[in-house]
Amino acid sequence: MAVTAQQFSTKDRILGAAEELFALHGFSGTSLRQVTARAAVNIAAVNYHFGSKENLVNEVFRRRMDVMSGQRLERLQAALAERPGELEPILAAFVEPALDMAQDRHGGAFIRVIARAYAEKNDSLRKFLSDQYGHVQREFARAIAGCLPALGKEQLYWRLDFLGGALTYAMADFGLIKRPQGASEAAHRTRAAQELIRFAAAGFQV
Repeated sequence: MAVTAQQFSTKDRILGAAEELFALHGFSGTSLRQVTARAAVNIAAVNYHFGSKENLVNEVFRRRMDVMSGQRLERLQAALAERPGELEPILAAFVEPALDMAQDRHGGAFIRVIARAYAEKNDSLRKFLSDQYGHVQREFARAIAGCLPALGKEQLYWRLDFLGGALTYAMADFGLIKRPQGASEAAHRTRAAQELIRFAAAGFQV
């Protein structure tokens, strides 16, 4: 059992170090030597757990995305069961888990990693994300289409893309609206979610 705990600890340290460095320097700008130095491990440990830098990048995303995707799908099923035919609960199921992750104390670095993924051309990473999490997007597209049967498929996916971009911007908390003095971070994120959901609902229904 001690060996398993040590292996988990080593793997987690590598992932944490890689996430921080990717956030600071990007994927191409971060070397495995930098990762091993920050994680206080040797290169053999990275090769053992991940095999390559490409797999390490993928696993940094998997560590966060698996949890968020599971939460999204769980909330989506609840929305469809409890409030069938309503668009805003579906959008809330998509938006709220992402903003919850952004509020987590470890979420800040990952948000910057997401921004790097948008900025850097990395076809391998994009394929990995599409292969692993494209089904989540399709489930939400299907649910939204059920609420808006007159909306064409191409329009639907354009608007989902726009929602994803707006959500990433909101996660980064980079906009004009800053957290009011005296308001908690949780309250600010809740307000951001409410406003984004209303905005998105109006956009989908135009």
